Amino acid sequence: MIQPSEKSYATAVCFSGVFGLLGIQHFYLGRTLLGFFDLGLSVGAFVLIFYNDSTAEIVFGMLLLAIDVVHSIYVLVKLLAGEYEDGEGRLVMYPGQKIRSDNVI
Repeated sequence: MIQPSEKSYATAVCFSGVFGLLGIQHFYLGRTLLGFFDLGLSVGAFVLIFYNDSTAEIVFGMLLLAIDVVHSIYVLVKLLAGEYEDGEGRLVMYPGQKIRSDNVI
């Protein structure tokens, strides 16, 4: 049976929308490895894009940034749909969301 998370839906969505590229929502939800992944992608992309003269490194930095953007949008959509789990495997539910027995995550 899927249990609801104790974490605030509104806080998680706000963190994801505003600080999504930095992975703050993952740290809030107890998913620290994903948080460090997002943070590493952002910092790596920033360093490669703004502190290099090599075209290849700038392109690689843009690729890292694109991966981070796609991942952040995916997480935000899953949060908005009420289908994202916190670090304890509990569903971060939007207000009024009912748990269905056929929910497969």
